[in-house]
Amino acid sequence: MAAAMTVGLLAGCSSGGESGSDSGKLTLTFGSHQSGLPKSGIVQDLAKEYEEETGVKVDFQISPDAQWRDLIKVKLDSGEAPDIICVDTPIGLASSIHMDQYSVELTDNEWVKRMDESARSAVSVDGKTYGITFPGAKMYFYMYNKDIFEDLKLETPKNYSEFKDVCEKIKASGVTPVYECTTNGWHQVLPLFETGGLWLNDDPQGYDKLNANETPLESISHLETIIGQLQECAKAGYFGDDYLSNSWENAKEAIASGKYAMTVAELGFRGEVDADYPDFGAMEKLGAFVMPWGDNQTIGVNPASNAYFINKDSKHAEEAEKFFEFLAKPENLKKRLEGQPEINAVCWPEMETKYTEEDQAFLDSYEKANVVQTSVNYIDSQWMDVGKDLEAMYTGAMTPKDVVDTVVKRRNEQAELQKDPGWAK
Repeated sequence: MAAAMTVGLLAGCSSGGESGSDSGKLTLTFGSHQSGLPKSGIVQDLAKEYEEETGVKVDFQISPDAQWRDLIKVKLDSGEAPDIICVDTPIGLASSIHMDQYSVELTDNEWVKRMDESARSAVSVDGKTYGITFPGAKMYFYMYNKDIFEDLKLETPKNYSEFKDVCEKIKASGVTPVYECTTNGWHQVLPLFETGGLWLNDDPQGYDKLNANETPLESISHLETIIGQLQECAKAGYFGDDYLSNSWENAKEAIASGKYAMTVAELGFRGEVDADYPDFGAMEKLGAFVMPWGDNQTIGVNPASNAYFINKDSKHAEEAEKFFEFLAKPENLKKRLEGQPEINAVCWPEMETKYTEEDQAFLDSYEKANVVQTSVNYIDSQWMDVGKDLEAMYTGAMTPKDVVDTVVKRRNEQAELQKDPGWAK
């Protein structure tokens, strides 16, 4: 189905969002990558409500994650991009797609000031807002099966050594310790850059120095350390036998089956598991602990997320703005939150979160730091490539140092291509 939708995107995107064939109805084209829209289909459901209310149809055209960034750049530069474009934020980084150059400014819309300030900054440049976004801050943890830990008398690990010990005991019991999946390309990269608190503990100005090229990326020792730890765990069998063919779409089943004890996910993962496997009791059975790679004990916070932008060349920009206004209505924000099991909050302070008191107490008990990919240039733009590097390491084609060297090389090449002043010779 994804392949078919991709063909539709390649053939059907047009900046005009021309009226479709059904009764001359005005149609807004909405281009996105797979993970840009909730799997529950809540955005499509809201779009159907909007169509019933206004007669304006929204045509969703979806592309695989790995292809979207390059594809939408081509479409934008050729003037053939859809009316509405979903891309990752923040847009202020030098390595972003620069949606401020391609999008309609939305600053004066009433709903803009209602967004959380950090989320608004992720879709703004120089104080001007260009996009709308909905999910609350992303935070990834190891979600673990409390029953398995209790049966084996295990405590949640606070450092890498304790994590290895926990994995070894779980493996010895006949359960695969960690559900890891590399086929989607993004999941295996999380341990490297969601642990940026380690970088900032060494130097609170570390991100700024990296962006100015005053600190070389290769000097961040945590990077190679964590990559080496990933390799060690894979070789020890802690990810099982099938992690190179596992997909994220099967993570819920893997955890609910009891065959795997842990996986990296957001707290909202429990809601996703509960929705598909209610008998498992995920809301009570799954706990969380901070990813202890490199002895990290800081929660990585990603204040940015997927956001929607209006193509400045669209012939229906005004209608697209009205659709954004519809999505930002309080009653639709509530539908969004309730209809998206994987999130516990939206970035609209007027809406209460779904966090339990226990969740909130857990989150409040740790220090937090912004993740690397939203703070350091030329990291997020090569995320999927880093995923391939890690796969190559797992198959023996690269060493941890090779991975670091490749990430550094790509980052330098991207900076030089952007004529970044920090890289000027």
